[in-house]
Amino acid sequence: MKTKELFRKQFSVALLSAIGALFVPAAAGLAPSALAATSVAGLPDFTDLAEKAGPAVVNIRTTERVRSNASGAMTQDEEMQEFFRRFFGAPLPQQPAPRRRQQPNAAPEVEEQVPRGVGSGFIISADGFVMTNAHVIDGADEVYVTLTDKREYKAKIVGADKRTDVAIVKIEGSNLPRLTMGDSDKIRVGEWVVAIGSPFGLDSTVTAGIVSAKARDTGDYLPLIQTDVAVNPGNSGGPLLNMRGEVIGINSQIYSRSGGFMGISFAVPIDEAMRVADQLRTTGKVTRGRIGVQIGEVTKDVAESLGLARAQGALVQRVEPDGPAEKAGLEAGDVILKFNGTQIERSSDLPRIVGATKPGSRSTVTVWRKGAQRDLSVNIVELESDQTAAPQQQNPKAPRSANMLGLVVADLTPTQLRALNIDGGALVEMSEGAAARAGLRAGDIVLRVNNTDVKDSRQFNELVAKLDAKKTTLLLVRRGDSSQFVTVKPLP
Repeated sequence: MKTKELFRKQFSVALLSAIGALFVPAAAGLAPSALAATSVAGLPDFTDLAEKAGPAVVNIRTTERVRSNASGAMTQDEEMQEFFRRFFGAPLPQQPAPRRRQQPNAAPEVEEQVPRGVGSGFIISADGFVMTNAHVIDGADEVYVTLTDKREYKAKIVGADKRTDVAIVKIEGSNLPRLTMGDSDKIRVGEWVVAIGSPFGLDSTVTAGIVSAKARDTGDYLPLIQTDVAVNPGNSGGPLLNMRGEVIGINSQIYSRSGGFMGISFAVPIDEAMRVADQLRTTGKVTRGRIGVQIGEVTKDVAESLGLARAQGALVQRVEPDGPAEKAGLEAGDVILKFNGTQIERSSDLPRIVGATKPGSRSTVTVWRKGAQRDLSVNIVELESDQTAAPQQQNPKAPRSANMLGLVVADLTPTQLRALNIDGGALVEMSEGAAARAGLRAGDIVLRVNNTDVKDSRQFNELVAKLDAKKTTLLLVRRGDSSQFVTVKPLP
């Protein structure tokens, strides 16, 4: 019995030791990892960031002057204008003002300031320069800036640029809190970001989210940052901050079907905004370069047909007559691959790069033409308003039988060639079959078949007759004032 009892005690001690050996060290070893995992999996703390950045974010309210009679009532015309502005976002089309007849007992008209809008902004210098959106101050007669400590200043509009939606206003102050600018080129999809602003007029509101995408193209000069940060009307002009409290963007747009936040918001990259701001502070306006081309995307089919390794660059659809590009030798159908050595990945890259080039300078444009690269030197001029193109004339000749592509073409008259500023081409009189399915229509002008320029209708038909009916044909087609490549695929 004693032997058995002793064995049981020894066995129990050994068993407990074994259990202890299994669980105690494991628990001790896992504790730091578990704590680390909890720390990694938890949400970041934004309190210090908000406390530090908040004082430099301002509320912006704007007013406009309206006329009313002494009783404070607007005239009927002014009431209609105000109705259209508030509910449709645009003024009533301007009509010639009727001649007013003075009524014997009519109250004299007076001018008063009425609220126009509310937005956000942030201080970028201790002496009072404030950055916001151009649309926040658009049409305002007076701009008022309110700090978080309730100090209010009447601001002076320094300048605004509608193309990038960036504006600068100035308040009189010193030693003002300001934000540090970050590097929007270094942001990564998925990183945490914070927005501070005045949604619906609620100032000093902090929201957080992540970067959803970079370089969303919504305009010629706006490669926007997409986030899922809650941004609502009134947030416009406020800063988008990284976790270091640096400004990486200006909250500018939202995607919404209801007018409220729906999970997608856009910010102007601060790198782009600061380039604009520097010009606004210096001259009050933004000067951009241009070369005088109309461009489009290079699709996969077009890239393959032209012999490009991949779809890249900007397709020249139209060259402005007597413009810098034409003088440099650019032609419709060229694909611009580089500008001053900088690769053009998408067509939207080109306007931003050219726009940032100083007018009066010369630049090198690398184009792809007929299977080979060539460098052209172009003079940069200042961007001006677009010109309206003259309507294209039609050739009145009667159609004949369609060729293999389904096109009936005719020659262009010398007058048409001069008006269109082209050396040759074939005018489409009728389109059917494969050509019609590709989108060609009467009035189009075929300038090139694959890599061969078209001189007239006879040569065009000869080129088509030699094509392989089972292969896709690439046509350079002019419609109106622009040119584009069209792939005509054989019918099944």
